[in-house]
Amino acid sequence: MSSKLHLQNSQEQQDFILFAQHGWADISQDIGYLARSLAKPNTPTYAPDLGLINTWFMIAQLIAKVEKIATEAIAKHPDLPLRIIGHSMGGLIWLEVLNRHPEWLPKVHSLALLGSPVGGSDLARLFDPFGRFPLIARDLGTNRRAIAEAIASQIPTISIVGDIGNHTDGTVPVGCSQFAHATFVCLDGLHHATLKNHPRVVTALQQFWDNPVITPLLTDTASQLIAKLRSLDLTETNNQNFVKSKIIQTYPDGIKLWTWTNSLQIIHIFVSIGERCVYSAYTGWQGRNKLAIALKTLY
Repeated sequence: MSSKLHLQNSQEQQDFILFAQHGWADISQDIGYLARSLAKPNTPTYAPDLGLINTWFMIAQLIAKVEKIATEAIAKHPDLPLRIIGHSMGGLIWLEVLNRHPEWLPKVHSLALLGSPVGGSDLARLFDPFGRFPLIARDLGTNRRAIAEAIASQIPTISIVGDIGNHTDGTVPVGCSQFAHATFVCLDGLHHATLKNHPRVVTALQQFWDNPVITPLLTDTASQLIAKLRSLDLTETNNQNFVKSKIIQTYPDGIKLWTWTNSLQIIHIFVSIGERCVYSAYTGWQGRNKLAIALKTLY
């Protein structure tokens, strides 16, 4: 009881603007519920409803709408810090908004991304592999890891993901939501949709808000190897095909590099710590040569 009372009192002393943004094919109801569960009744809270149908089209108009609402809110409450939560595409929208407004960063207490495909959605890339259709798939498949890492190096950022097995929440692969400088929290058993209002997410956010930090770069062998592979903009995916792969290189600390080529000649690449897969990605035909050259430098 005393710990709950302490948490309640600490929240009552907080004073901030809270932005909460829903994702693709969604409305603001659930993310709004999450926001209200995290804030005091008098906290200025904004959870814009972008319109379910609108989320199927290009992201630019959605970014502009959120940007306008945020600009007006900040002007109305100029002395309040910002706390930002984005589920899935909502997190991507806020990455773009903050990238447009670096002058806001000193005001940001924290940024929280919930199942956001920062590295580019594999499902979106399957739908539009060449980015030729003026629809949301092209935007969801865009790699925004560089933007996310630049922002996370300046403001405390947390990336919360679910894992229902095979390193995915059923929609977004776990690795797709990982990026440097962010605190990473993986909640086993949570599907993508439940991340926007689950009690375990609320707990993770409250704990991060109590101690918001900028995570230093990881320098272990696995992290450095994965960073090199991510620089190639491969499509990160789940690890269900890891069992079919073969080792091509072993490093210190039990780190191993694996590959598997499917019947369509798509090359999959995996990194494991021992036998536990921690990175899964593939490249299409157009990236085969680039990957082959890069792999030679990793041996």
